Amino acid sequence: MKLFEYEAKTILAKYKIPIPKGGLATAASQAREMAATLTPPYAIKAQVQVAGRGRAGGILFADSPKEAEVVANRILGMEIKGVKVRSVLVEEKINVKKELYFGIAADRSSQRYVAIASSAGGMDIEEVSVTTPEKITKYFIDPILAFHIYNARNLAKSLGYVGSQMQDLANIFFQLYRAAMDYDAELMETNPLVETSEGKFVPADARLIIDDNALFRHTDYEERLASESESELSPQEAKAQKADLAYVKLDGDIGIIGNGAGLVMATLDAIQLYGGRPANFMDAGGGASPEQMAAALDIVLSDSNVSAVFINILGGITRCDDVASGILEAKRRAGFAKPIVIRLVGTNEEEGRRMLTAEGIHALNSMEEAAEEAVKIAKAKRG
Repeated sequence: MKLFEYEAKTILAKYKIPIPKGGLATAASQAREMAATLTPPYAIKAQVQVAGRGRAGGILFADSPKEAEVVANRILGMEIKGVKVRSVLVEEKINVKKELYFGIAADRSSQRYVAIASSAGGMDIEEVSVTTPEKITKYFIDPILAFHIYNARNLAKSLGYVGSQMQDLANIFFQLYRAAMDYDAELMETNPLVETSEGKFVPADARLIIDDNALFRHTDYEERLASESESELSPQEAKAQKADLAYVKLDGDIGIIGNGAGLVMATLDAIQLYGGRPANFMDAGGGASPEQMAAALDIVLSDSNVSAVFINILGGITRCDDVASGILEAKRRAGFAKPIVIRLVGTNEEEGRRMLTAEGIHALNSMEEAAEEAVKIAKAKRG
């Protein structure tokens, strides 16, 4: 479960980590009142659970309470990646000398947590990992030995800090680790973690994702997740949650549906291999019923960014004729306004193919051919 920035920062404050002074506003007038209690200039930040809000115009600055009201009014109600902004965080703007990065993440390949620190943070952190990996230091945390203050000091030193600055930075690293463990985090990060012109360190942003399987230990968030009105999911994510489907919105234009998380991941890789861009991750489940398949297709097709859909089914527990029934049900309800490429292999595949063929829908048996075809269609649509 993703927390909002203001929620993550409230947690950081409990661990004595310095955060900018500020508060939440759900109306422009509230933003003006909040700003009046703070020292200008101000940062007005959209509270949405999607990345890229800065580039989308969801973070703006103001020099007076009146300007804060005008800026908040501009941000409130806007949509960022399909998510409507319903609140803003009004904070005192930080005097930035340098932007750093620090995060604690679950690393499934090593089956342990990893602490990641970088001397270059901000919006381009992903690019830093590719172009200048020497600026990033990783420490894999032994699940028995854990992460201690001396580990945090070593990470702070690796970023070039000494003396009292090293101690201050190490303490923030260590407290972030404690918060991550206490809140069963899949990810805890602050990007950027700012070194101010006064030589202090302040998280300008904070992100916390709690493992859904541990929400029974965090009942406040468990109750909010169950409430669609408060969860701030995208329309597609909200529908998927209600239908008990695993869906993650991405930034491409080829909709993906598969049965099983591993197959869907392989499908995303195949699309990218042929030069395409996946629009989503959609797992209809290992035993997808006709109803689930129809719901999955409805959700993926409802994304305006999607120009083509690739349905990749490897039938084991899932029966190919059930998948075909779901596809045909979705077609009967709303038709197919967008091209669909289907790969159908496995249990009852002959019957599934016969059902689709009878309705003029062709199914391939090669994942590679189907992925290449979907990419070709999407590129043609882009022009």
